Amino acid sequence: MNPNPFLSLPYEPAFESLGDDYYDVVAAAEFPQHLLRFRNDDLLPQLGLDRAQVTDDHFIEAFGQFQGRYPLIALRYHGYQFGEYNPHLGDGRGFLQGQVRGQDGELYDFGTKGSGMTPWSRGGDGRLTLKGGVREVLASEALHALGVRTSRCLSLVETGEQLWRGDEPSPTRSAVMVRFSRSHIRFGTFERYHYLGRKDLIERLLNHVIAIYYPHLKGEADAPLRFYGELVQRVATLAAQWMSVGFCHAVLNTDNMSITGESFDYGPYGFIPTYNPRFTAAYFDHYGRYAYGNQAPICKLNLEWLQRPLALALPDLDWDGQLQAFDETFRRAYVQRMLNRLGFETVDDSLGLELVRSTLELLQMTQVGYGDFFSRLRHQFQPRWRDNIDLIPLDLFSSADPDTDSQAPSAEVWQTWRGCYHLLLQACDAAALKGVQNCLDRHNGHTYLTRPHIEAVWEAIDQANDWDPFAALVHKLQTRN
Repeated sequence: MNPNPFLSLPYEPAFESLGDDYYDVVAAAEFPQHLLRFRNDDLLPQLGLDRAQVTDDHFIEAFGQFQGRYPLIALRYHGYQFGEYNPHLGDGRGFLQGQVRGQDGELYDFGTKGSGMTPWSRGGDGRLTLKGGVREVLASEALHALGVRTSRCLSLVETGEQLWRGDEPSPTRSAVMVRFSRSHIRFGTFERYHYLGRKDLIERLLNHVIAIYYPHLKGEADAPLRFYGELVQRVATLAAQWMSVGFCHAVLNTDNMSITGESFDYGPYGFIPTYNPRFTAAYFDHYGRYAYGNQAPICKLNLEWLQRPLALALPDLDWDGQLQAFDETFRRAYVQRMLNRLGFETVDDSLGLELVRSTLELLQMTQVGYGDFFSRLRHQFQPRWRDNIDLIPLDLFSSADPDTDSQAPSAEVWQTWRGCYHLLLQACDAAALKGVQNCLDRHNGHTYLTRPHIEAVWEAIDQANDWDPFAALVHKLQTRN
């Protein structure tokens, strides 16, 4: 048998080199069974691997049995959870398996989920439900296809154990997942050392983050402040990406926010079925703290809280001055993303803003499917709309599902939207007009990941162990079909 190519990757002990104040060495659980249910071949070229040379057994050995890697380290961190500080967190059902340099020169982490108990399991079993793993694969692939800066799943292995969970039918099947991400370090990693009063450990961690993840700032006198400023912009842009694609993360605690401004950890997420800023994806979010429309202000608040550990290490810097850029960065990124989804790369600021505003007003008024609208626009767009405004169809904002509670738009709002769209088309020359369709294709997938999609896939797995619908949906998401 060929040597396992995952074991010969050039692993770097970047986080390990910080010392054991930041982590605990742990052992992987031993599972009774290893069934590879998902392998993300799309990621193998990033690792310099030929997918034809990587077998299913290689995946299982590396990411189900966890052979050949030492140490496996569970990171220590704290976090604000639903606004309350929790000093008892850490990697409770996962560990950092290794860090490798991608073909793009960036450092990537292999982080597990469901790999067994650690000192931070807090009485839990350290396991992951198979359904939870399936949901995370789907979320990360859907977001990646839509241009969101996100972690992705490298593998999902069913482990043959039965799990009991109070919030879903039990017993349920178990799995272990490996996440491919830009960093395992969270806002809460810094917050832990603020809680402990360890200025020295905050400084060491900050220097590490700058050196590894913001290397262009290394050696600059104002590197810490510029790092924070860039993080503010990355997080604001990420929030705009979520909002534009209709994604609600649902649990934006500070331990779920990455120091690289990358989206990760998909639990009770949801894609909004219709435009509703009050949509919540987590059944336990009783007051809507993490509702879809609250995501940008929550991200800004989490960045504000991150200032506390940074200010403990460097008290004389104007951290809050950097945070002031958040609102405008978010606004610009969100408007641009929405215009892209509507087919336009660059437009007049005032007219573009009016088009986005009226689009949201119509989406909320009609309650047409959020994904349906953009898919319908992509498929129905015609260059002839530029020459004849009457060809722009009203049924863009009508529901394809007769059972929905969609409403007809008011004539005034419809005329405003159609007028804006028409004016933007009239500003296009022949080449730019052709680019509208290309832009629509590039920024709008055919498949919008709603809860019925996920439940249908899971029902086939749960009832008949039929993985074909799952594989077909992943293929659609990855190929944007």
